[in-house]
Amino acid sequence: MNETATAPTAPLRARAEIDLAALRANVRALRARASGAALMAVVKADAYGHGAVPCARAALQAGAQWLGTATPEEALALRGAGLPGRIMCWLWTPGGPWREAVEADLDVSVSGMWALREVTEAARQAGIPARVQLKADTGLGRGGCQPGEDWTELVAQSLRAEADGLLRITGLWSHFACADEPGHPSVAAQLALFREMVGYAEGQGVRPEVRHIANSPATLTLPESHFDLVRTGIAVYGISPSPETGGPADFGLRPVMTLSASIALVKRVPGGHGVSYGHGYVTPGETTLGLVPVGYADGIPRHASGAGPVLVDGKWRTVAGRIAMDQFVVDLGGDEPPAGTRAVLFGPGDRGEPTAEDWAQAAGTIAYEIVTRIGTRVPRVYVNEELAG
Repeated sequence: MNETATAPTAPLRARAEIDLAALRANVRALRARASGAALMAVVKADAYGHGAVPCARAALQAGAQWLGTATPEEALALRGAGLPGRIMCWLWTPGGPWREAVEADLDVSVSGMWALREVTEAARQAGIPARVQLKADTGLGRGGCQPGEDWTELVAQSLRAEADGLLRITGLWSHFACADEPGHPSVAAQLALFREMVGYAEGQGVRPEVRHIANSPATLTLPESHFDLVRTGIAVYGISPSPETGGPADFGLRPVMTLSASIALVKRVPGGHGVSYGHGYVTPGETTLGLVPVGYADGIPRHASGAGPVLVDGKWRTVAGRIAMDQFVVDLGGDEPPAGTRAVLFGPGDRGEPTAEDWAQAAGTIAYEIVTRIGTRVPRVYVNEELAG
């Protein structure tokens, strides 16, 4: 395995190991699931905590044709790192870096008239047509243009700007609310409305390069939603978007991140000894405690206090008491592994370690949040950076 050249050689307090071979395999598996469509690898939020630039490069190596980000700043950073091809960003606010996005040849999302006005003015100043994708709100109730008069106006004004040479309408798109719940009635309703809104736009003369609504769960379970492009986010990183439907292996995926830390201290304590703030845990008898030097400042969810699982010395342990800002404790049950022993918080799960989904269950959240929130104090160490062969 290849670590980055900048990876420290000394033992680390904590590390998030990112397996880029697993990521490439996930992209290939997702492409096979949606073989009739192009694939967008979504690398927003620093690639869900995995590192945007290395993960974007690996995804492109595996055949992803598009990259996606939420904010324009994220997309511009990818372009600044030299990443080629199609990059789309969709979370805009008034006064955003429209001209920079136009000049960087990004695809930008427009949900309403204010955004259309700003991007066309930026294109006029840059002297370059903007690449614009019109977003329809088909029922999620977040971004996107409402059907009816709003959509009619947005389509008409966009076509006028296209005729003036200020933009090219490259896509029509939307986003599901409940695709992670197969059979939910909103899924079919949104799909029908998307087809209707796309049909209207195309009837008016829009000729999009891509039409897309499928996110990770729809890519995996709803082939009729694939259209020309699928947007895969969490699945790229080997995490199931719908654990109730199946785990990663059921979809041919493998988790990419393994989070571990070096045990900082092991000590023997008597029974009745309080552990961490508030003494939410008291040792039931004489035992040994291990200090794991990561906490909520590193992204370890405080809500998992007393429940988060950790693999230490081949055995599952549980967080004893409250997770603090920089550290937490596990009860080792009398075992005395030496300081420096690796404590694995989560990984793929096939070596006996917990998974991000296990931590999600312990914290009452979703695995998306577990990996995305791992903070900058935890170095990312990339392995399998080079393509085999």
